[in-house]
Amino acid sequence: MLSKIIIFIAISFWLLIFYYSVLTTSGLIFRIRKENDVKNNLEEYPSVDILIPAHNEDKVLFETLDSMANLIYPGELKIYVLNDNSTDQTGDIADYFSKLYKNIFHVKVPPGFPKGKARVLNYGLSISEGEMVIVFDADNQPQPDAVLKLVTKTLENKRYAGAVGYVRTINMYKNFLTRMIGIEFLVFQLLMQCGRWQLFKLGSLTGTNMLVKRKVLKEIGGWDPYALAEDAELTMRITAKGYLLPIVPDSITWEQEPETYKVWLRQRTRWMLGNLYIVSKLIREKTLRRNANIVNAVQLISIYHLFVAMVLVSDIWFAMGILGRINVDYKIPLLIIWFESWWVYVVQLIASIVIDKEINVGNIIISMLMYFTYAQLWILLLIRAHLTQLKNRLQSKDSSTFIVWDKTVRF
Repeated sequence: MLSKIIIFIAISFWLLIFYYSVLTTSGLIFRIRKENDVKNNLEEYPSVDILIPAHNEDKVLFETLDSMANLIYPGELKIYVLNDNSTDQTGDIADYFSKLYKNIFHVKVPPGFPKGKARVLNYGLSISEGEMVIVFDADNQPQPDAVLKLVTKTLENKRYAGAVGYVRTINMYKNFLTRMIGIEFLVFQLLMQCGRWQLFKLGSLTGTNMLVKRKVLKEIGGWDPYALAEDAELTMRITAKGYLLPIVPDSITWEQEPETYKVWLRQRTRWMLGNLYIVSKLIREKTLRRNANIVNAVQLISIYHLFVAMVLVSDIWFAMGILGRINVDYKIPLLIIWFESWWVYVVQLIASIVIDKEINVGNIIISMLMYFTYAQLWILLLIRAHLTQLKNRLQSKDSSTFIVWDKTVRF
């Protein structure tokens, strides 16, 4: 009986590793294919509105708006700072730039419920008129051509509802945690995202550096104000309508990531709660289970549940193998199989830092340690998210009451 259980676990683990390996390989192929480069060959440039939700962002907003002022776009471009009742100097910074640049507007968002990013974005949608709507978080510093490349890609195909850019970590080399987050973004947030597009023509909105056509947003009713992971939820409804979201890896923005474990845990708990909400919504609403949303659902479950489960199982497997507590008739020792799984994980990370030219001795060492450190944090994260969800249900609270606007502390 034990042998059958071990074999089942080993097969499941390898299937997951194989799936991630296929995504990584496909992502690498996509990244190196020159024909996927976005070329600016537009005769006319549609009007673009950039929405920047902001609540107490004075630590980062100046650099963000300075980057926005340097964007290169030949068409009409308007930038809206959606100030949601900030109590710091956010309003003063927005006023300063609105006086310097005629296309930057400081918009004071009226109080409302539910609080948070999605509601603010819906308000921004209601007071703007551009054909294309782009979202940037308040800590983002996009490269000058980022917007142009998103627009150009969107107009390549009528089925494209918008386009998804690349998010890089601006404080990647601040400490050990930010290095791991930066590497995580390189492989899981981009390389595998490119792989899903290469294999399934499936893209996922990232919450920032993302474009959606206004007519599509109007068609699906804008953002769900109760969704904590508003980007992933919006992706589901766009996909259900039969639209596509292409990946544009050379449209790059830089953003700040958590520099302490406490801030990271709070941010990621919010993300995980948001994805639990999406899975439950998929179960409730048949209209969402269309087109490639089954693949989307499998992706969410594989990242937030199967991967964590396999990490936990492999920890137990490793410990029992070291202690000699597992006796199974295997030609290949269990520890060798575990080592090969770890090595595949490391190769994926190193491949991502090579293609993004972040290869150095420090990043190689950290890639080799991330399974034993960063990956283990996800076990605590999953437990915390489920306990929080259970607590909210017992108290008859909606998940939207958890972590509103303080999702990421700025540094």
